[in-house]
Amino acid sequence: MAKIGLFDLEKHFAFYGAYHSNPVNIFIHMLFVWPILFTSLVILYSLVLLLGYSALFVGFLGVLLGFSLAWKVVLAAQLFCWTGQFLGHGVFEKRAPALLDNLTQAFLMAPFFVLLEALQMAFGYEPYPGFHARVKAKVDANIKEWKESKQKKNL
Repeated sequence: MAKIGLFDLEKHFAFYGAYHSNPVNIFIHMLFVWPILFTSLVILYSLVLLLGYSALFVGFLGVLLGFSLAWKVVLAAQLFCWTGQFLGHGVFEKRAPALLDNLTQAFLMAPFFVLLEALQMAFGYEPYPGFHARVKAKVDANIKEWKESKQKKNL
């Protein structure tokens, strides 16, 4: 039976993993994905406030730091972390980030991919037996296909 694409974890993790095979780049992502996610949520929260829905939400960073300083922290974190991500890809991965090929998939998968990588490295966790091996095989196949297409373009 064919898997439904939207719920095919192996396919999604293999796509993202093919862009994150270098251990240094993976480490950079493990450090920087979380601040990007958090500060993105702060930005979304601020937009909700600007639209007048503040009664539905409770402020966290803005209350602690004040609105002006909170925005400076958010913007600095975004710039620093995105720069780190792109440098990780350029210097260590030697490949453009996944978001250039599939923006939505990259943004949705990044936190899950990093979390699963950390759980797998620390505890050997897998969503189900054989998941890691099957994803690794697909990642290796994707990287091989990418390298072959890159070589063809260079000829």
